[in-house]
Amino acid sequence: MRGIVVYDPTGTVTDGLPLDRYPHLALAAAVLAWGPNPVRVRAADRAQIGLQLTGHARCVAADVRHRYEAHPADSELRPLAKAVLRESVNRLSTGPATTVARVQNRARLIQALYRALDRLDANKPSAPAL
Repeated sequence: MRGIVVYDPTGTVTDGLPLDRYPHLALAAAVLAWGPNPVRVRAADRAQIGLQLTGHARCVAADVRHRYEAHPADSELRPLAKAVLRESVNRLSTGPATTVARVQNRARLIQALYRALDRLDANKPSAPAL
């Protein structure tokens, strides 16, 4: 899988760009299939995959945050989204994802963020009538 890794922690470049969902979910699934001790994954490859997953997780988290903020304060989805966002902050603050465990944690995070995003999108608040 070839791709461009974007390091944009402030969202200046990536804000508003559509997410490249399926390749990243496929990468996350492949990473989780490694098991705890992959034999053929070099350290440099783990570091590159970790960067890619980290950058994408930040983008998805930003989208989840925007959808979360658009839901009314009494929405039943807000606590779920808030918990996923809090977990994303915790996981993304652990430093570079270079170990197998950290890369796999980034993969799990991407899956959780997309589940939250899907739930928020499925229950979009309607626009106020003019």
